[in-house]
Amino acid sequence: MSYSQPVQPHDMEQKKALESNITETTSPSVSESSTRNGSLASGKSSQDLEVQKYELKIDPEALPTKKGNKLTRYLEYILTEVPDNFVTGYRRIFGVIFFSNLAVLIALIVQNKGTPKAEQVGTAASCNLMVTLLFRQENFVNLLYEIAVCVPHATPLCIRRRLALVFHYGGGHSGAGVAAVTWYILYTAIATKDFVDSRDPDQIPNVVTSAILLTMFLVIIFSAYPTFRVRFHDRFEAFHRFAGWICLVTFWVHIVTAAKVYAKAADQTLGIHLVKSVSFWTFLISTSCSIASWSRLRLRDVYPETLSDHAIRLHFKYKKMQPFYGLKVSTKPMTEWHAFATIPDDDGNGNITGFSIVVSNAGDWTNKTITDPPKKLWVRGYPLHGLLYTSRLFKKIVVVATGSGIGPCLSLMYAEKTPCRILWSTPHPETTYGPKIVSAVQKADPRAVIWNTRTQGRPDMVAMTYALVQECEAEAVFIISNPKVTKKVVYGMKTRGVAAYGAIFDS
Repeated sequence: MSYSQPVQPHDMEQKKALESNITETTSPSVSESSTRNGSLASGKSSQDLEVQKYELKIDPEALPTKKGNKLTRYLEYILTEVPDNFVTGYRRIFGVIFFSNLAVLIALIVQNKGTPKAEQVGTAASCNLMVTLLFRQENFVNLLYEIAVCVPHATPLCIRRRLALVFHYGGGHSGAGVAAVTWYILYTAIATKDFVDSRDPDQIPNVVTSAILLTMFLVIIFSAYPTFRVRFHDRFEAFHRFAGWICLVTFWVHIVTAAKVYAKAADQTLGIHLVKSVSFWTFLISTSCSIASWSRLRLRDVYPETLSDHAIRLHFKYKKMQPFYGLKVSTKPMTEWHAFATIPDDDGNGNITGFSIVVSNAGDWTNKTITDPPKKLWVRGYPLHGLLYTSRLFKKIVVVATGSGIGPCLSLMYAEKTPCRILWSTPHPETTYGPKIVSAVQKADPRAVIWNTRTQGRPDMVAMTYALVQECEAEAVFIISNPKVTKKVVYGMKTRGVAAYGAIFDS
């Protein structure tokens, strides 16, 4: 996870970076039990001197047992909030949207005493398509975040915990997308039947464009299936983008050809029917969402700062970026994009002069970026809020990161909006990421626990996180790590009554 939002998809190179941290943070030289029985001071080596001096005392008896029994924990936690399990907030949003559409379909069947009219079904499809694109439009998503975090700290914690789940918004994109395709399958079937029954030549363009659209929609849906998306991510991006563009052009042709058929049946002019058509206006909004993103495509100057052979920091000076934003960058804007957290750059006096992103070695693109730093990169869209922006909902938090997961957290640390304790587990932190990043962590939390996995072995992340929660009386835990560690820490906290949030990997 390279920036504070669900990866939220999206970027497989960054996901690989997080997954690589499993080996980095699970060195067998120190057992989990040894970390529980004593102090957890950072070890020193010739590579990392005086990284931090704070000692976190762990009481072996301090970690309470999990609440309930296996069955109740399974139902309450695994089936609700823990990332990468069956019913996450992401999938609940998906389910609400999909079953709401099912209710609309039943209502249309009852209203028409049988098969709904093609125009009604087409309207439902276009409405869902609009929702699909809105949930990927940066300004709309940022608005959702702003609404969620605007509540005061006096609001009951149970409400703030729920509002923090706004980062599961990807479920709205997927749910509406699948619903739109389902409606369009039905629309194509009804439109084809109407043509077969009437043999009206004016309906031929409507049927043909419907078939093209349905084909492209199915390509998008099947390529987005998690197994395919993970294994063939580059192909997924290509299918999603180019099939989407084909749909965009074809849909406008389809709207006009369909309107011609329905205007004739209603004895209206084509223009009048289009203006009165819900599909026309919803697709106008859908098109605007796509244009808004791509119209912001720019080639920007980059100022690289090599941190090590594993990581590089890329600086940009074209915008004074505020904390809590992520950005997409690319060397090939037509085929691939990579999402990263942005870190405000300042002049040492608190004045923001630009921003930067931290890139760690996780694949072909990131490796090439480190070994051959770019002088220019394409950027697209408006900067986007992510998971860590919801930290503003809480009075005190614990931030947990492994390896390059510290990147997204730096923006939160710079903001200084929420008091936090920090736990960062990584191999040779200062050698890998440089003294500036280590200093930024220690500035945000002078007692930060920076765990060097090369000299100290494997930490007990759950016990250490819980100890920090108890020490500072934190209201929530935020973790940026690989799927395995994220799931373990979030589950370990929630089963002990602590609110915990980690990036989702299926958005």
